[in-house]
Amino acid sequence: MLIRALGAEDAEAYRALMLEAYDTYPQAFTSSVAERAAMPLSWWQKRLDNPLDRLLGGFDGERLAGIVGLAFEPREKARHKVTLFGMYVTTPSQQQGLGRRLVEAALAEARRHPRLKVIQLTVTAGNIAAFTLYRRCGFIQYGLEPLAVRVGEDYFDKIHMWRELGVN
Repeated sequence: MLIRALGAEDAEAYRALMLEAYDTYPQAFTSSVAERAAMPLSWWQKRLDNPLDRLLGGFDGERLAGIVGLAFEPREKARHKVTLFGMYVTTPSQQQGLGRRLVEAALAEARRHPRLKVIQLTVTAGNIAAFTLYRRCGFIQYGLEPLAVRVGEDYFDKIHMWRELGVN
């Protein structure tokens, strides 16, 4: 599997993958299928061209099989932090190490920026596979946000995690 940065030319594949993610795991994302499906392709292209976001894709041949994003903080006093977001691996590609490779690639990308000291993320409480992956990659839980996401009549908590970038 190849992992590389996504560009505007990947917008259609990125859109399709994220709509699948929102549909498959609605409790894991704050965006919904309906919200994002309504966005024109140009919105997805701009997201991939945004200098404050870096999206990495894992490819199985030509097929985009997984994704992870980094959101860089624009505010001066918080520019030492980056947020890992939008992590998703398609069902056929799960349990093959792609998730770990994507997180490791995101960590490597973040380390390329000397000003960055901290990487943070949230994971839905109860998502044991993702929580375990992040722990294995060195992330530490520091908080719990109750009722963070609502899907229909159900509410889901978010676990907040972080790690220092200088530590391997």
